[in-house]
Amino acid sequence: MSHAYDAVVIAGGAARRLGGTDKPALTVGGRSLLDRVLHACAGAARTVVVGPRRPTYRPVDWAREQPPGGGPLAALDAGLRRVERDTVLLLSADLPFLTAATVRALLDGLDGATGPATATATVTDDGVIVSDGRDQPLLGAYRTESLRRELALLAAEHGRPANLPLRLLTDELTLRRVVPADPEAARDCDTWGDLASARSRIREHGRVLNEWMTAAKTELGIDLDVDNALLLDLARDAAHGVARPAAPLTTFLVGYAAARAGGSAEDVAETARRAAELARRWAAETQAGPESEPGAAGTTERGPDAG
Repeated sequence: MSHAYDAVVIAGGAARRLGGTDKPALTVGGRSLLDRVLHACAGAARTVVVGPRRPTYRPVDWAREQPPGGGPLAALDAGLRRVERDTVLLLSADLPFLTAATVRALLDGLDGATGPATATATVTDDGVIVSDGRDQPLLGAYRTESLRRELALLAAEHGRPANLPLRLLTDELTLRRVVPADPEAARDCDTWGDLASARSRIREHGRVLNEWMTAAKTELGIDLDVDNALLLDLARDAAHGVARPAAPLTTFLVGYAAARAGGSAEDVAETARRAAELARRWAAETQAGPESEPGAAGTTERGPDAG
């Protein structure tokens, strides 16, 4: 399902348990925590980041809560002033394993779609948030008007939202809780131990290759779904059938040729297929003896006086 939504990413805060360091700028897998969140919500029509300006891999709108450091409700108020869509994705900037799939599940849940991590929403739902044993209101999809309504009521009661707890707003909303298909999606980084654990987790077998490919594509500005297994099979065939250095050189040539052909995922697949076939032919030649050549079977060498 296609969704029109804006995103508000909360990237301020004092990070007291991290000694006041700039938490969104800390890296996991070579990418800042903020960039990793921005990648997951790249489908947003508008992305508003509330906090001090920092380098980001893609353009965003910047806003600042008043006063600076005034807490999540003040940040939400500043972000909502910039959004236009009826649906807003609200995220904290310290979710290293947040994925587009989790974002889609939240949006589907708010729209009433069913799936493995959602139940049918009702028209009275103000939002859908992730709960993995603890509610995470800064990992949810909301109806924009519902958030604006409650912020207006809080402002009427308290004067302004600065330094008020977020639960004053969320307690007044009708929210559904969902458990993400990937438990890692809800993991945040509040302490140095959390950060060290995330950095270790990202390098585990079964995750490291996809994480590296995503980081490399982001760094190089490439927006392409790459069939990792296809390229790995090609590298294996080139390394075993030709020579080990042929693996990286061949995959480079495939990328270059695919780019010249148009740069689509189909171009990569077709170029890799042709290169893999060449590698298999090369390997067949090196493994076969003269007797396997066409026309060689059953022949004997004849002298000048034979027959």
